[in-house]
Amino acid sequence: MASRKTLKEAYDAMLSHFGHLGWWPAQSPFEVMVGAMLTQNTNWKNVERAIENLKNAGMLDVYAIHGCEHAALAELIRPAGYFRLKAGRLKNFIEYFILNYGGDVERMKEISTSTLREELLSVKGIGPETADSILLYALNRPMFVVDAYTKRILLRHSLCCEEDGYVEIQQIFMDNLEWDVPLFNEYHALIVETGKNFCRKIPHCDACPLGNWNR
Repeated sequence: MASRKTLKEAYDAMLSHFGHLGWWPAQSPFEVMVGAMLTQNTNWKNVERAIENLKNAGMLDVYAIHGCEHAALAELIRPAGYFRLKAGRLKNFIEYFILNYGGDVERMKEISTSTLREELLSVKGIGPETADSILLYALNRPMFVVDAYTKRILLRHSLCCEEDGYVEIQQIFMDNLEWDVPLFNEYHALIVETGKNFCRKIPHCDACPLGNWNR
């Protein structure tokens, strides 16, 4: 069963192995928001290529994206995969962002976390992981982000159940860790790095920093 002690042991083991990862790489909160929308079902290198395309075209801007035709936007973000679908989802988010906050991140920061999360989840194409990524990494709110790696790691160490969903797994961390933005930021980044390098579908447990954790 997960506890403050076991989660701290995991954090310390991963941090010792990888060091501080400095995630999320972006030059502005808005870039984080765009990246959160584009990273669904793809790897970060593809997202970086898509964001670079937007920058080179002078399109990494709220109103530029809002005014861009769907087909043109889709072509710019093609490297991120599912580019037509993601162009629509990104436009949905931009419309919400402009309608509610005039495209101003600072205005958005004035709103409570619970209200923002509810609003984000009401935008077509935004699920819990994307909403919480925006809250944590763009708006500095203490919301723990859960992804497929998180569940896989916990499941393999008998700290969650197969039927547990996003809410149940997120609660494990929210209940046992201090609600601290830098901690949640670093912890999620370390989980992703561990998942990518070691806790794959075919695991590499011998070299994994969590190989002996909770055994």
